[in-house]
Order: sequence, then structure tokens, then C-alpha cells
Amino acid sequence: MALALPLFFAMASCSEEKEHTAPAIHDRDSVSMMTSYGVNTLISDSGVIKYKIVTERWDVNTIKKPSRWTFICGIFLEQFDEKFNIQAHIQADTAWYYDQLKLWELRGRVRVKNVNGLRFSSEELYWDGIKHEFYSNMLSRVVTPERTLQGTYFRSDERMTHYTVSNSKGSFVKQDEKAAGTDGSKSPTDTTTIEPVLRPAATKHAATQKNPAP
Repeated sequence: MALALPLFFAMASCSEEKEHTAPAIHDRDSVSMMTSYGVNTLISDSGVIKYKIVTERWDVNTIKKPSRWTFICGIFLEQFDEKFNIQAHIQADTAWYYDQLKLWELRGRVRVKNVNGLRFSSEELYWDGIKHEFYSNMLSRVVTPERTLQGTYFRSDERMTHYTVSNSKGSFVKQDEKAAGTDGSKSPTDTTTIEPVLRPAATKHAATQKNPAP
């Protein structure tokens, strides 16, 4: 009988054990449909190659509203024209592409250089694929072989050949002081009175620094 007592307590303790399980995840919009690492790929639209993407990590989420591609480890883009000629190089610490809106949001050390020698730098840049334009509402700097401009608002066509910098300060070469502006119609000075209607960003994001690959 002495042996049966410990055996009874052992069986009782086993019957009281509870299974430890984690609660079900219901927030499906936080889960990416696809995650790719070490990406180097061409992206086309309507059969025409638009740009090349190089990134350490690419997340695709079709559940979030709006759906998006996320590049949390930085991105490098090559922009092409219709004949597949490189028009510009674009890079940023973090980026989101809202595929249904055809809208790029680039954040943190955004740098652009085009074939004409223009260099753009800011902490924010939007690329609207519907209106075919770039714009930024943060301090931006534009450097060309002829001039240097800096302002809190920037707007440009996709090739950055016609652009506006407002609230601007700039330095110009002597023969350029009375020349026409960047679009041939006005001097590239302060244009704070211009209030263009822009397509709003899909989501507000804080600027982030480049993160190491996981």
C-alpha cells in the first residue's frame, strides 16, 4: 500500500497539467504575403520596363489598405525611359510602394541623380506614377551644373528636367542671374505663392535610418 500512494499522486499531478498554447493571430494585415531577400529585379508596367529594384529585403502585403510593398532595409532604383535608357538613379533608407495607387514614398537620406547631372537630396520624396511627377514637402536641395537651390517644397516631372523649388535659397553663376527659370517661364526664386494640389500620401511615416539586414 505504501507503493500505491506515490503512484496515485504522480497520476494526479499528470492529470492536472495544462497545455500551453499561444493565442491565435487575428491581425492578418500585419503579415506579409511575400518576403524576399537579396533582390535585384526589373519592374514593368503595361509591358514596358520602368525601373530596376535592388534591395536587401522586399515585403509584399496585399491585405493592408492600401496594399503596399515595403523596403525597410533601404532601396536602390534605376529609372528607365521608353527605350530602356537609364534616366536616373534613386536611393533611400526606407521606401513604400502603394501598388494600387502607383505611388512611391521614399524616406530617410533620399538621393536622386539624373542623366543631366542634377542631384537631389532630401529626407522625403514622393513619386506619383499617375501624374508622372516627383514632389516633397520637406527641406530639399537641388544641385545642377548651373545652380544650387534649397527649399521646403519641391515639385518636378519624372525626369527632373522641369521643377519648382519654393521657400528657396539659391546660388547662381553670374550670367544666369537674369535667365529664365528651370521651366523657361520664371526665375528660380521664392515661389511660395504657388499652392499646387497634390495627391496626398497614402500613409504617414516617420523618417527612418537604414536598418541592417535581418
